[in-house]
Amino acid sequence: MLPSLRHEVHLAVLWAAAVFAYFAHDFIVHPASGIQAWARIGIFFALILWGAFAVVRHAEALAHLLGEPYGTLVLTLAVTAIEVAFIVSAELGGSANATLARDTVFAVLMITVNGMVGLCLLIGGLRYGEQEHNLQGTRSFLAVIVPVAVLALVLPNYTTTPGPVLSTFQSAVFGVLILLLYGVFLSVQTVRHPYYFKQPVVKRARKAREAAATAPSGQAALFHAGILVLTLVPVVYLTEALASLTGIGLRAVSAPAALAGVIIAVLVLSPEGMGALRASSNNELQRAINISFGSALATVGLTIPAILAISVWRGAGITLGLANEETLLLVLTFLVTAFTFGGAHTNVLMGAVHLVLFLAFLALIFDP
Repeated sequence: MLPSLRHEVHLAVLWAAAVFAYFAHDFIVHPASGIQAWARIGIFFALILWGAFAVVRHAEALAHLLGEPYGTLVLTLAVTAIEVAFIVSAELGGSANATLARDTVFAVLMITVNGMVGLCLLIGGLRYGEQEHNLQGTRSFLAVIVPVAVLALVLPNYTTTPGPVLSTFQSAVFGVLILLLYGVFLSVQTVRHPYYFKQPVVKRARKAREAAATAPSGQAALFHAGILVLTLVPVVYLTEALASLTGIGLRAVSAPAALAGVIIAVLVLSPEGMGALRASSNNELQRAINISFGSALATVGLTIPAILAISVWRGAGITLGLANEETLLLVLTFLVTAFTFGGAHTNVLMGAVHLVLFLAFLALIFDP
């Protein structure tokens, strides 16, 4: 049965807010005080988060029809579009925060690879003792995330270009290479080896019958896809106003500039984080990994090329190189992750280690 539009109240609210933001743009992004800035940040944050959860709801409905790994791919690409729109709008709008793009990408990596993964492993370990994942799929994610993250966030510190930036030529070449590599990964995930990304544990026949019985029809799939797109459009536009307000609000309270990246990362990743935690609590660790690492990979595979494209278009480098302590934390994260997923089973200890690294990341924001 085709779902009803009566349950899609968010569409009217989000489109009304987007229209208002368009006609009252100057009024919105120029608050009279820091208090007004934070009040408006709260409103836009809530609206975008509402829209993000609606996107996830419809993406998960499509996932029932498409199955893994296609369902998770729809989810991660849809939500990553919000993140890309935010960073691009901030950069093109001349954001006063010169490191916003770098800080957001780094925050996404820390939240997904340490925060989300750590919580999933901890919850799954406490509930089931050990959980199993598909080693080939997990390694495929890491094989792309690690080199791309290092190319974008570490290498700029060691090039001959002055400052932690890439030259125009380097930005153009690396942007294309990263997109091509992400395209190869997508072909492996969806065409050549989709079974790498499926839960290795065989599901019970009863559960399979229930899933088949609740799978949406073709009409329902078109409905969910349409609502997903109609939700994304106003949400992406609203991120432009939030990008301007965030910098103003943080400067008003003398907060660290890097906190802006964390705020955006939390906004983008909250719906996916809920999906990953639900999957882990249902003993579907591979789906939780697909969501967590899929978010990290979509960020480095799509956001970084967008940033590099802006750099090429402007003819000026964008700050990408991490500080020394952040570089060390990134390398340590990848090293620990290699140990965590070196075998087919995980436990509560591995989750605790990743959460410690995530808390260290938060501490370094306020006292680097």
